Amino acid sequence: MSDTAYAVVAVVVTAAVTWSLRALPFAALAPLRASATVRHLSTRMPAGVMVILVVYCLRDLPVTQSRATAPLAALAVTVGLHLWRRNALLSILAGTAVHVTLASTLFAP
Repeated sequence: MSDTAYAVVAVVVTAAVTWSLRALPFAALAPLRASATVRHLSTRMPAGVMVILVVYCLRDLPVTQSRATAPLAALAVTVGLHLWRRNALLSILAGTAVHVTLASTLFAP
């Protein structure tokens, strides 16, 4: 087999495998879309994942020390802004900005 033919076959096989792997989840999950369990999980999972992430990130935070100011203030801004505006992007950006600002001003060397 010549080098050109080998390269063409390799590209075709790679493209077929890539396309198959990307299409497989859609084909396998199509029957699950009608499932009541999947519908229930799709409404409950986002909030549950966020709670787990917050607990994981704050689990070792010494609440009584001054270095806890930035994360706790950022959390309060994020939650408050999200409850008020219901805009996840705005909440995340504002919380991040508050954290970075406080962390850089309070704990700058």
